[in-house]
Amino acid sequence: MELYFPAELPERLAFLAALVVAVFGLLTMLFPARLLRAGGLVTGEVTSVGFGATRSIGGLHLGLGLAAIALAQDFTYLMLGSALGFAGLGRLLSLLLDRGRITVNALVLIAQLALAALPLGYVLGYF
Repeated sequence: MELYFPAELPERLAFLAALVVAVFGLLTMLFPARLLRAGGLVTGEVTSVGFGATRSIGGLHLGLGLAAIALAQDFTYLMLGSALGFAGLGRLLSLLLDRGRITVNALVLIAQLALAALPLGYVLGYF
């Protein structure tokens, strides 16, 4: 089995989004404490349950990104883009409802929506 690398630019952009999500997931699994601190989620001592939940979310991102890379099918790119889009929707709700209007939240929202746009744009034919 060989790794497929797309020849066309639109699919390469979707592939790149999947790669970024997979790398983010891997880093989350390996360094949960740093991720929690960077995200402002540490207010006290984090228990093993908290680290387990963080690593689990990292595994979800890693699996989703790797599935899109390995399968390289429209449906997997659609799945990746819609998952990132709904994550962006959750971030937007936080900005509006939780008084989370801080620069970091807005920047992460923009990054999530940009990453969602790459695979969705490819699958829906916008690129």
